[in-house]
Amino acid sequence: MTNSVAIGIDIGGSGIKGLLIDSATGAVLASHRTDTPVAEGPDAVTATVAATATRLSKAAAQTAAGPPAVGVVVPGIVDESCGVVRSAVNLGFLDLPLAANLSHAIGRPVRLGHDVRAGGLAEARFGAGKGERNVLFVPLGTGIAAGCVVDGRLLSAGGYAGELGHVVVVPDGEQCPCGQRGCLERYASAAAVARRYTARTGSPVSGAAEVIARVRAGDAAAIAVLDEAVQALVTALLAAITLLGSAVVVIGGGLARAGAALMDPLATELDARLTFHRRPRLVTAELGDEAGAIGAALLAVQTQASEGGAA
Repeated sequence: MTNSVAIGIDIGGSGIKGLLIDSATGAVLASHRTDTPVAEGPDAVTATVAATATRLSKAAAQTAAGPPAVGVVVPGIVDESCGVVRSAVNLGFLDLPLAANLSHAIGRPVRLGHDVRAGGLAEARFGAGKGERNVLFVPLGTGIAAGCVVDGRLLSAGGYAGELGHVVVVPDGEQCPCGQRGCLERYASAAAVARRYTARTGSPVSGAAEVIARVRAGDAAAIAVLDEAVQALVTALLAAITLLGSAVVVIGGGLARAGAALMDPLATELDARLTFHRRPRLVTAELGDEAGAIGAALLAVQTQASEGGAA
């Protein structure tokens, strides 16, 4: 029998979020947050994550459930099948066997995953996509990735599934650091919205939230930048929906805080371009910045169930 209590840890470039959850209900039983010691190197980050897992394990010991499953997620290229972070630039990880390293440090198996893919699993199970088996989760933050849940299963493809931010939406458009031109990430990420507004007006802004505030105030340049972001996002979403048949599209990340200013035109434009497709519900994420950690815990429980022969 698998343990319904699980630990999920989300390693970000600036912070580490750890949660102890009831994986049957999604309820958060304990949490711990700390800074990510990126400057001190991968060993220091690993040690900090291990300490977080140990701290949450002590909280779990107050239940009668036994040792909890542990899942850890990171950004970048993550090969879940072998527990290796192929590349996580913001963390300084390159071909790092993080699952094995953490397992050795804490004395129990660790399931490794990708932060956005895990967030998609969490939103599909407990958040805005609850009750659906085909969910596309798209957080619009500094970059853009996607968590794709199809027939109830999270797609990984050796760590390469879900790179929606690098779908080309503007042929011969802006140069992207990935080497292509016109990638979605260059137009519709929160970082891109702020950057493109500054480039258009010469007026620096603190971030996408300030651009959205200017949209609401009727600033023509801000409206144009957001419209370009919407058009780019619709192009990418249409491709994803065509391939995956998503029943729900969950928009998260910093730009989703724009609310109706983003979601209303996005829904209108997407609906206008759909023809034979299943028309998905377009909703905002519900789990906030805890989605990745909740998803990490769910991945760990799924692995534990599989290894234990559970259905």
